[in-house]
Amino acid sequence: MRIAAMFLVGLSLFGIPDKKVEAKLRDVARLQGVRGNQLLGYGVVVGLDGTGDKDQTKFTVQSLTNLLARQGISVSPTAVKVKNVAAVIVTAELPAFAKSGQKMDVTVSSTGDAKSLAGGTLLMTPMQGPDNQVYAVAQGPLLVGGFSAAAGGAAVTKNHPTAGRIPDGAMVEREIPGNFNDRPNLRYSLQEEDFTTAIRVAHTINEELGEKAARAIDSRTVEVLTPKEFQGRAVELVARLENLSVQLNPKARVVVNEKTGTVILGSDVKIGAVSIIQGGLSIVVTSTPLVSQPKPFSQGKTETAEKKTVAVVEEKPKTLSIEPGVSVGKLAEMLNSMGVTPRDMVAILQAIKDAGALNAELRIL
Repeated sequence: MRIAAMFLVGLSLFGIPDKKVEAKLRDVARLQGVRGNQLLGYGVVVGLDGTGDKDQTKFTVQSLTNLLARQGISVSPTAVKVKNVAAVIVTAELPAFAKSGQKMDVTVSSTGDAKSLAGGTLLMTPMQGPDNQVYAVAQGPLLVGGFSAAAGGAAVTKNHPTAGRIPDGAMVEREIPGNFNDRPNLRYSLQEEDFTTAIRVAHTINEELGEKAARAIDSRTVEVLTPKEFQGRAVELVARLENLSVQLNPKARVVVNEKTGTVILGSDVKIGAVSIIQGGLSIVVTSTPLVSQPKPFSQGKTETAEKKTVAVVEEKPKTLSIEPGVSVGKLAEMLNSMGVTPRDMVAILQAIKDAGALNAELRIL
């Protein structure tokens, strides 16, 4: 916690001065319609060393008997008892503009009570999209970054042995139709919604193209009409636009992680006039076990009891007055000199925000 507080002070005190913040268009906006698609499949992993699903996992046995039936082998599900097979869910992301025959990575996760998927091989698994169409087929040996071993009542587990990956484990079988070059317009979605940034993006694009082809639709969306010279060549237009430098309008923001006590404040965050009184009340309850032994030959019983002690420690409140317009660095320095921990700083910042003295967006993770 003290390390996090020292890092905060160092970041605030030695932060860079205010400068124009610029970034490439491809880093601040996404082109609508150019994205991956999620795929999902249900499969079977074989070749496990006794670490597969147990007999009570009925759907694994049913999947295995169905697989054998497709291979011309008829067997009753009640007669199948194997521990080298595991039922799994296979997930992947179909990249944008993926073509038939292209390979992609898949993630394999156990759905039953298998102990480990290490050493297993995924059998041919169709992978479907939200429209229930098969877009890829996955198969291959798993790479599992963990293991699980047990012997003599002792067990050792490292990382997560019931999930793994298959690099290039799926092959695309169906392409998503569409002709990108024939688009009459392009739409960019900003990563952070902001009216000023949207106007600047449109202005930058218009300056590059020499005509008013771009306009801001709202605080997040910028539409670009394809100029005549780029008709049927939208790919060239995107390649020309994505490298444009755009001046950003960063927001004053405070990010707080209550779980870890980490607080990150931007250098442009200002604090209004406020007084901070910080103190603590600690209550410690201790319990000491006591044993009461009966006298010899008294036919009594041994009784146990506990002696509880409650101690209350109240620290002297610490007072701090903040003048309007104080920078983040000065605030962090003052709070650190008071011995305020990052967790206490979280509560203080929330209170300052509620008091209307924090001129920034407070985001709590």
